[in-house]
Amino acid sequence: MEPKIITLPLFHVVGYRMEAPVEEFESGLGKSKYHLLLQRKDEIQYKKNENVMLMQIYPMNADFNPKADVFTHILCYEVSKKGDVPPNMSSHTVPESKYAVYTHKGPESELSLSYDYIYGQWLEETGNEPKDYDFEIWDERYKPESPDNEIDLFVALK
Repeated sequence: MEPKIITLPLFHVVGYRMEAPVEEFESGLGKSKYHLLLQRKDEIQYKKNENVMLMQIYPMNADFNPKADVFTHILCYEVSKKGDVPPNMSSHTVPESKYAVYTHKGPESELSLSYDYIYGQWLEETGNEPKDYDFEIWDERYKPESPDNEIDLFVALK
């Protein structure tokens, strides 16, 4: 499946911000914050829906390696407008942008294959350039270790 290109307007998210390399995030930090976010979701004002988002914001260094280098992860919900931010959470505004949208199908443990395809092969073949962030949407199809798992990936484009 080829990614499709869409444009999304500016939007806001509220949730937990973490600074960590992928390995630290995947070794338990992400799951513990995910469960905490689910427990506290009713504290988030103006939540648009029940879809959890994972925002990933990268330093734009030529030698950046997400597996080893620290970058920002925000486990969050989209909100329809800014409100009071619950204790220990933060808000983030995502600017209007074009995105390459791709649906990963299969276990979450194989997600890196989809990222490698988009950031490697697809970007190179199409001549598109990534911005410094992407995000995932975990909706009712999110079943992390099931072969039926689906995660929509949104890679921001310049």
